[in-house]
Amino acid sequence: MTRVYDDIIDLPHHVSAARPQMAIADRSAQFSPFAALTGYDSAIKETARLTDERMELDEYIKEALNDRLQIIANRIKEHPEIAITYFQPDAKKKGGAYITAVDTVNKIDKYDRVVVMAGGAAIPFDEIISIEGQIFDTMTLHSYGE
Repeated sequence: MTRVYDDIIDLPHHVSAARPQMAIADRSAQFSPFAALTGYDSAIKETARLTDERMELDEYIKEALNDRLQIIANRIKEHPEIAITYFQPDAKKKGGAYITAVDTVNKIDKYDRVVVMAGGAAIPFDEIISIEGQIFDTMTLHSYGE
């Protein structure tokens, strides 16, 4: 009874005359595992990335912010430096981040409802949660709710 490979089992190993022998490291790389789930690690990291929820401001705070925007508009030629903290929605998932921009104000666009900073940032009125600056230190703002 003959087995399937009996005719070639004792033949010498073939060595190519035209091609060099492959290095052992390259041969072993052929058998290394591959990433069958490409993008899985980045998807896990994106899911784990934390975002903040948007705060809802009450009417008193909104009115105070509007007053501060009006003060800035009245004194815009003085190029006041202010710090605006605002919510920037995340492009990939629900939520976003709170950012504080410290710069001089170039323009307050009431039509598009944005504050344009000298650095080019356009901050929507509806995303602003606080406005601070030295121009507010010299004046007393009326207190709401008292």
